Amino acid sequence: MTERISDLLADISRHTAPGAGVSRLPFTQEHRAALDTIRGWMEKAGLTVTVDAAGTMIGRREGPPGAPVLLFGSHQDSVRNGGMFDGIMGVLLPVLALGELRDMALPFSVEVLAFADEEGVRFPTALIGPRSLAGNFDPASLELRDANGISIRQAMTDFGLDPDAIPQLDRRNRAIIGYVETHIEQGPVLEADDHPVGLVTSICGIERHRLTLCGEPGHAGTVPMALRADALAGAAEMIVAIERHARDTEGLIATVGQIAVGPNAVNVIPGNVEFSLEVRSPADELRRESAVRIIRTCAEIAKDRSLELTSDFTYEQGAQPCDGKLLAELEAATQAVHGQVPSLPSGATHDASAMSELCPMAMLFVRCRDGASHLPEEFASEADMEVARRTLSQLVRNLADKYG
Repeated sequence: MTERISDLLADISRHTAPGAGVSRLPFTQEHRAALDTIRGWMEKAGLTVTVDAAGTMIGRREGPPGAPVLLFGSHQDSVRNGGMFDGIMGVLLPVLALGELRDMALPFSVEVLAFADEEGVRFPTALIGPRSLAGNFDPASLELRDANGISIRQAMTDFGLDPDAIPQLDRRNRAIIGYVETHIEQGPVLEADDHPVGLVTSICGIERHRLTLCGEPGHAGTVPMALRADALAGAAEMIVAIERHARDTEGLIATVGQIAVGPNAVNVIPGNVEFSLEVRSPADELRRESAVRIIRTCAEIAKDRSLELTSDFTYEQGAQPCDGKLLAELEAATQAVHGQVPSLPSGATHDASAMSELCPMAMLFVRCRDGASHLPEEFASEADMEVARRTLSQLVRNLADKYG
């Protein structure tokens, strides 16, 4: 390589809206500038570059006629005030790996996919690109709007895309070897175990609920403690119980990330509270059973405190296990480059979760400092990224031997 990976990532991080870190939302001028840079990466690696109707930039190396295709990829967009590694690193590393192998004959085609929208920050949906390829994109979502009232359809059209052509992107019934995504871990496990990379076993399933507590508001100075129906105190007990349940249940993560209190006055007993409950696990049955137990516990707390509890189920996404055969190929490549590395689930959602509806899927995690992600402080070292790049090169070599 003639350029450092970190320097290339720092260069594309300049394509950001004003503010700390990286803010690059889909179908914006920052997105367009990023695509110009990604095109340069891909063309330098000898790839033919196109952009599909969903805004996915595709760098393709053509194989023999009728040969299957191996897919790599990740996303170009970021959260607001995010870091310069999440998503985009997983686009750059396979491009560099293919650049290294540009003089090697391959018995299959290879594509690197730079998806437009994984984070779901601008619009109340995400994963448009991979869902389009998997044939399960909902055209009705094109009418969803951002905070400025701009629909996805309008944003894509203004970007020079044809959203009505998205159904034609369906790649089901095509010959696909699999999809491999490289991503920073977004957690502390690899750093704690002192490993540069790790193998992802599955992408956790997620479900979300909205819990509402109704009590009795009253004057903070005149209602005795024993006679109160304090909705916030009840919510506090529930939140502690939720944390305790998750701590005591292996393979489970539960989070209360939003809370609203009414009337939210310093001298009024809280009469109502609404808070979110998110439960994640690589095992869907465990996740569902745990959510039921958590809500049942909350109901018991509400009854003991003379509060009224209602719960609304708002979102669910099933767990997506990585494909065993493709993961074994990735593990063999990793061992050849670095040796034994740990396996771990992904608690975050990725483009790979949608791609699993299309083809075999596997993921490689790269260690990130302090587990920080979605923050300007996000960081992966040059050495660790180089291990990942070499692993992807080795994976292509190994698969070439298998399919050759």
